[in-house]
Amino acid sequence: MQELVKFDESPEELGRILTGTGLEVEGIEEHELIKGGLKEVVIGKVLTCEKHPNADKLSVTTVDVGEAAPLQIVCGAPNVAAGQTVLVAKVGAELYPTGASEPLKIKRAKIRGVESEGMICAEDELGIGSSHAGIMVLETELPVGTPAARYLDIRSDHTIEIGLTPNRADAASHYGVARDLKAALNKPVALPSVEAFRVDNHDAPIHVEVHVPEAAPRYSGITMTGLRVGESPDWLKHRLEVIGVRPINNIVDITNYVCHELGQPLHAFDYQKIAGQRIVVRTFEEGTGFKTLDGVSRKLRHFDLMIADAEAPMCIAGVFGGEDSGVSDATTSIFLESAYFSPEWVRRTAQHHGLKTDASFRFERGTDPNLPVVALKRAALLIAEIAGGKVSSEIIDLYPNPVENFRVAVKYKNIDRLIGKKLDRYAIQKILFNLDIRYEIENEEGFVAIVPPYRVDVQREADIIEEVLRIYGFDNVELSEDLKSDYLSPFPSKDPDELLLRTGGMLAANGFNEIINNSLVKPTLEAALADDLPGEEVKILNYLSEDLSILRRTLLFSALETVAHNLNRRQKNLKFFEFGKIYFKEEAAYREKNRLSIVMTGNQIQESWVAPAKALAFHDLALVVSNVLSLMRTGTVTAQKYEGKIFAQGIIWNSGNREVARLGLVSPEVARTAGVKSEVYFAELDWDYLLKKYSSAVDYREVSRFPEVRRDLSLVVDKNVQFDALEALAYRTEKKLIKEVNVFDVYEGKNLEGKKAYAISFTLLDDARTLTDQEIDRVMQKLMGAYEKEFGAIIRK
Repeated sequence: MQELVKFDESPEELGRILTGTGLEVEGIEEHELIKGGLKEVVIGKVLTCEKHPNADKLSVTTVDVGEAAPLQIVCGAPNVAAGQTVLVAKVGAELYPTGASEPLKIKRAKIRGVESEGMICAEDELGIGSSHAGIMVLETELPVGTPAARYLDIRSDHTIEIGLTPNRADAASHYGVARDLKAALNKPVALPSVEAFRVDNHDAPIHVEVHVPEAAPRYSGITMTGLRVGESPDWLKHRLEVIGVRPINNIVDITNYVCHELGQPLHAFDYQKIAGQRIVVRTFEEGTGFKTLDGVSRKLRHFDLMIADAEAPMCIAGVFGGEDSGVSDATTSIFLESAYFSPEWVRRTAQHHGLKTDASFRFERGTDPNLPVVALKRAALLIAEIAGGKVSSEIIDLYPNPVENFRVAVKYKNIDRLIGKKLDRYAIQKILFNLDIRYEIENEEGFVAIVPPYRVDVQREADIIEEVLRIYGFDNVELSEDLKSDYLSPFPSKDPDELLLRTGGMLAANGFNEIINNSLVKPTLEAALADDLPGEEVKILNYLSEDLSILRRTLLFSALETVAHNLNRRQKNLKFFEFGKIYFKEEAAYREKNRLSIVMTGNQIQESWVAPAKALAFHDLALVVSNVLSLMRTGTVTAQKYEGKIFAQGIIWNSGNREVARLGLVSPEVARTAGVKSEVYFAELDWDYLLKKYSSAVDYREVSRFPEVRRDLSLVVDKNVQFDALEALAYRTEKKLIKEVNVFDVYEGKNLEGKKAYAISFTLLDDARTLTDQEIDRVMQKLMGAYEKEFGAIIRK
């Protein structure tokens, strides 16, 4: 980017500016030219070099690396000698050798009985080349101890990832983005210079015909001879790799490089494989066979535009090359194609064959018809520089009907109206000028904008106004002084109905059915549980039946009656939820509260040939309740044991000092009062509090790029020690690295009287780097010590 437009802004600031222009930046990633940055690798001077006493092919050296004392290093390179200036990886360095899948960590070691305190490095060991013939011997005046990164001029770069909208095909290149920066920063942008281009000879003539000019309005090309196809230089490979393009060979790499640099796809054909040295842009009969570069044989359609020679098709125009006409290691001369193909023709062909390539992506959306020759010259100069080729023909440029600029009439009053602010006329003109949009026929009312054809998305007056606004900046348009709230529809920060639907949808997706029950219940049902229910009962003054004379203070009995009704009809596996109100009297005032109830009975998994039936357990209910609390963003909750008559076994979850949910196995006595003999699991949640606590703000963090590590411990502790206490101690002991604590087995048996054994897993993660074995072991030692001290735990091996 900085070769196209000069700027001093940081990558982050650049990302903000680009997003402001409509090129939304989705990510900024730093790239090191050499992985690891060669940290702890320095220039050293070999002071002595003697033969290893126990190995014929090893040498024992002392190397000055600028520290208080020289390092003793055992070296196996045949070319190591005293007096050399070398690159030394000190103890603690982490290298990424060429071709290796794992990093090489330099440690202090004994090699055949002799201590070694580092490594004198070869090219491939540093990851800067492929040679392993011997160590690197330097010629430099830099002092010993100088970082290798400084000597090798290793600098980091940044990749900016843009989420390109389909209409912005003009920005599908570095040059296209640079044009927006030119307008946003008011700085000049320049295409790469092609002034040095010249025709060297006419040794490789080529004849070009275009039979379908509506599909290929412009077709350009040249021939080049004397090429040496091989590996690309490091700078070219690195630039392609960091944008996700795999290097292939120098010719193909240059065409890919220019495509991403300028947005103009190119294709190279092996000149010797072009029958009759003739290029024909044409279509073929329906069903004609053609094998593409991926080895797939395809049947052509009559609308597939092809690049052919005198005998057969060689390439699907603008989409994909053929297997037999591409560049290979034996290629010495090429025909280099640069064209403007019709977006409609390319899109139709690519869609039919299911082919999506860098070229088709650009051609389908519309490339710049004025750029093919510039891109051709740019690629030819790079090929001549890298592959040693010569231009061996004049530029062929078939462009019978040039694509015209778009002409758009614009009125100043419409600019002011749609932007919501009156802009200075000169400022409008300057913005459009920087976007390569020229004025014509300007007067007091407006002007005619002349839009270059590469801006296929700017063909209406509103499009011109949008261009002005995105460069001027949405944030620079102030709110009107007479703006009133009456003009705006109310958008509550949280919509109770939407949250209710979302929660109900989640439960329904997990196999629950919603129930709606009468708010009136039998007095006898709630009478025995009066101490566990809020306030005093509310009795209906004009009740019609004694069985329906009070308003419910819990949703429990409504749920139990629904369960009983279904069990009596042989429906045994039931999952229900209900959003409903409870009612009670408190301090002479009548209250009504919203609650959510969840009830489950029967089997969690029904029997099948794969597995036997699995009965519901408490944790099946707890998981559902936990998911509801998570959906409502309740945050951390604490558990306490339920003491009351409703549940045989139950817990209460609190948020701070507020009860948010109670759940458990319904007491058999309570269940029988409603006519239910089966085990029933029930939960009741304070829906009013969940709505109050809910926040539309989303907390998020970047997914770590580094691996998680799991370690397990088996602890024997007193029987009354709960897992919650063990979990809390783990987080207190190691606050940074422990991300999750989970119990995956609990054992209580005859061999552990008064005790129980927990099998606990710990997930460790550092968001900034990969954890070492030593760090992990240190954390586990701390945990074991804490459990032994706090709970008298016995660590089982």
